[in-house]
Amino acid sequence: MVSVGRHKNITLLTYSEVEEVSGVVGNFNVKVRKKARYVNEDLCTGCGVCVEKCPWKKIPDEFEYGLGNRSAIHFHYAQAVPKVPVIDEENCAYFRNGKCKACEKFCQRNAIDFTQEDEVLDLEVGVMILATGFQDFDPVKSPQYGYKQLNNVLTGREFERLINTGGPTTGKVLCSDGEMPKRVGIIHCVGSRGDQHEYCSRACCMYSLKLAHLVREMLDADVVEFYRDMRTFGKSYESFYKKVREDGVEFVRYRQNIQVRGIDGGLIIETMNLMTGEKVQEPVDMVILSAGMEPQDDQQVIASTFGISLSPDGFFLEKHPKLAPVDTATEGVFLAGTCQGPKDIPDTVAQASAAAASALALMDAGSVMLEPFTAYINAERCSGCQICMDTCPFHAIELVQLNGHKVSQVNEIICKGCGTCVAACPSGAAVQNGFTNRQIFAELDGILVQNATLEMVI
Repeated sequence: MVSVGRHKNITLLTYSEVEEVSGVVGNFNVKVRKKARYVNEDLCTGCGVCVEKCPWKKIPDEFEYGLGNRSAIHFHYAQAVPKVPVIDEENCAYFRNGKCKACEKFCQRNAIDFTQEDEVLDLEVGVMILATGFQDFDPVKSPQYGYKQLNNVLTGREFERLINTGGPTTGKVLCSDGEMPKRVGIIHCVGSRGDQHEYCSRACCMYSLKLAHLVREMLDADVVEFYRDMRTFGKSYESFYKKVREDGVEFVRYRQNIQVRGIDGGLIIETMNLMTGEKVQEPVDMVILSAGMEPQDDQQVIASTFGISLSPDGFFLEKHPKLAPVDTATEGVFLAGTCQGPKDIPDTVAQASAAAASALALMDAGSVMLEPFTAYINAERCSGCQICMDTCPFHAIELVQLNGHKVSQVNEIICKGCGTCVAACPSGAAVQNGFTNRQIFAELDGILVQNATLEMVI
């Protein structure tokens, strides 16, 4: 990421948000809101003195999943690029009551600027790649796991921050009673392959095995993994699974029904062993939940902004799962990573490379091949009712002024020839190339004549 930030041909717009997209492939107009950091990026060196001197340090840290605290002025991520902090306007004392400004007093570069405002940038781009990622399933939605209800029930992400030496506890993992866990249960498929989401999140099995390896290596605790099916499909993944088994990790294959309960100050995992058919009641000190992947909360908004579709599971829909896995129905917009569907890191990197190659190939070609069966509007018949505009899934129709009247007009670069506007037009003004009424009736006449000839022969 540092190399990307230093590349002369790459402009990073962090702490920014795309608000509007218009235009067509090769000529997109993108409006980006660059949010105010209240820190001058050109002056800041990322020394962190302002973060250290800020007196407001009791704010739950989002990066640490609330397990640690941060200051009102903070770095969004531990290895943020560029390394420039941002002032949390909601929790900053100056913005709340007009006092403090400790960060400004201690900054030797005079980089703090409380007068900074959001900046709206208008960019012209040829192609776009979406890589908005995913979010973890929130186990609160499934109360049978006891998350946020029972002590010592953590998600895999939370456990990773705890066991990390750079985390909020400098690598110390303790139960609520202050003791190290002696027996840990890891539950697979939390939020996946169940009532919440029917699909498999793909990365959870290997992620759970990695957590088991960390527990055995760093805490020397016993580990029991509760899994539905072990899907270690990648290169050398099966070898890692065997290694974890050899390290003493126990495996229990369970059905969909599983329950985490509190008992005598500890935890117990109840389910049925699918292999033996026996009821299992496993006492543990800590439970780690391998939460599945799900689309971002604003997935629908982003899809609407960029003019692309969503699959039934809520992820962005590719043009074709096998022949065009990184393309979308909107020409010039490509997908990369888990915004398109659950996948692990190697698959994400491969898809990102494919999306970059497709974007470069399109820019290098300098031209775009259009669909031959696009629709068009007969201006003499069009009444300007705009029904076609409302029904077009690709937003390829706009209202234009013609001879003193407003009529619809199809942008053939965006149109994919789906025929929705043709079917919806009440006046018959919308027509699809290659499928006019005259052409369709001619085909029917040909079929009927051929059938009549065959009957005479018979």
